[in-house]
Amino acid sequence: MESWMWCFLLCSHLLILYFSPSHSLCHPHDTSALLHFKNSSIIDEDPYYYSKTRTWENGTDCCSWAGVTCHPISGHVTELDLSCSGIVGYIDPNRKIPFLESLHLSNNKLKGRVPNWLHEASSWLSELDLSHNQLMQSLDQFSWNQQLRYLDLSFNSITGGFSSSICNASAIQILNLSHNKLTGTIPQCLANSSSLQVLDLQLNKLHGTLPSTFAKDCRLRTLDLNGNQLLEGFLPESLSNCNDLEVLDLGNNQIKDVFPHWLQTLPELKVLVLRANKLYGPIEGSKTKHGFPSLVIFDVSSNNFSGPIPNAYIKNFQAMKKIVVLDTDRQYMKVPSNVSEYADSVTITSKAITMTMDRIRKDFVSIDLSQNRFEGKIPSVIGELHSLRGLNLSHNRLRGPIPNSMGNLTNLESLDLSSNMLTGRIPTGLTNLNFLEVLNLSNNHFVGEIPQGKQFSTFSNDSYEGNLGLCGLPLTTECSKDPKQHSPASLTFRGEQGFGFGWKPVAIGYGCGMVFGVGMGCCVLLIGKPQWIVRMVGGQLNKKVKRKTRMRSNENGSRMN
Repeated sequence: MESWMWCFLLCSHLLILYFSPSHSLCHPHDTSALLHFKNSSIIDEDPYYYSKTRTWENGTDCCSWAGVTCHPISGHVTELDLSCSGIVGYIDPNRKIPFLESLHLSNNKLKGRVPNWLHEASSWLSELDLSHNQLMQSLDQFSWNQQLRYLDLSFNSITGGFSSSICNASAIQILNLSHNKLTGTIPQCLANSSSLQVLDLQLNKLHGTLPSTFAKDCRLRTLDLNGNQLLEGFLPESLSNCNDLEVLDLGNNQIKDVFPHWLQTLPELKVLVLRANKLYGPIEGSKTKHGFPSLVIFDVSSNNFSGPIPNAYIKNFQAMKKIVVLDTDRQYMKVPSNVSEYADSVTITSKAITMTMDRIRKDFVSIDLSQNRFEGKIPSVIGELHSLRGLNLSHNRLRGPIPNSMGNLTNLESLDLSSNMLTGRIPTGLTNLNFLEVLNLSNNHFVGEIPQGKQFSTFSNDSYEGNLGLCGLPLTTECSKDPKQHSPASLTFRGEQGFGFGWKPVAIGYGCGMVFGVGMGCCVLLIGKPQWIVRMVGGQLNKKVKRKTRMRSNENGSRMN
């Protein structure tokens, strides 16, 4: 018993000594490699950057240096985070750390290409972040290892296309190659992957069609192909296999298809962006009881959709009906992953400005159906989407009044109904929208006095121009005391009937028609033809015309004789 206790105390003492602050954990080879990197690097002294290498001093434990993480037993450096450290120039091909698992060098000024040792010599490397640099390597020269789970090369000048070796990265979970100059097509093996959670290839120059088949055990959470311009063809229905899909952004491409109604079965889909493609036809009604239950961003603008606004889908937008109270620690959409963090981004038009949100707030809710051929009335059910912050229905063929229920959208910050054929008065309930910053009702057929008070006192003439029947501030047209003067019947021939005529063309038409009619009437009476019209005018006039005709014929006969 005493020997057992003695062994226990001895081992405990040795462990305490081993892990004490005075004991150096860092492996000598790694210390030498890191000091070589520091001495060979150029550091930008701009105060925007903070160089973590300033804490790296010879003779000290490298495991205590800023940005360095070591294995607790072997002492080998396993993680190196030098993001935003002002490192300028090229990565030294002679800094080799054999057991490195995670390397983050984002937001620096690195140039050239990725050294081969990063993806060849280090078979342990599972996370690599070189985003926001000036790298110009061709992607087909990049070697892919089976350990790689996270790769972020976004915001560089990476060129070329995908080589078949990318299919070797069988463990890849997050692949972010956005904002580069990639060409070629998207490999089918990426869609077949059962490990891939994020595929972000936005703003490249990829062409061809989307992968035709997505795996049945697809784990994709984010698929972002926005802004490649040349992606075409159909939307693969096998995307519905990706039950975890939360963000689908295919905007600004050449995809030609009908609306992918089968996406409504995805229970987690929060962001659907299909803007600026060649999608067409009506958006048919929902065939499921709870379609798109989690959707908070719905953007199908700048397509060729027609028919009525999809009332059935709007009824099912359950997530847009609930006011979200944000947790301070979880304000943005992120990938729940065991590798480095990935934050979703999206490009939208909000408050009359097209902007990119680098991170998507969970409480940001938006619908954009603009630049299509939707017709009919605005569904009153829109007023049930209480968490809606942005609504854009502009440049369509919508008719009828603004539904009074829209006064219930108390979270609304931007409302654009411009360039439609909407009629009636502006509902006074809209003055209750205390957060409304941008309002555009221009180029419609609204009439009557503009509501006053609260946010409406902040809007300029631009919000109302092109509505001949509107009056009151901020317009210079004063409202008449006679309410009939500004009624739809007296001021519009165009809005409710849909002909698009104002009072000026109508007045010109009446004037021209009167002159033409009087002229034609005179000609008919002078020549006496057609006689049935002349008889309707009166017999006396008819006799005079006949008498004149006879006299002329007698005169002509006597002259001939």
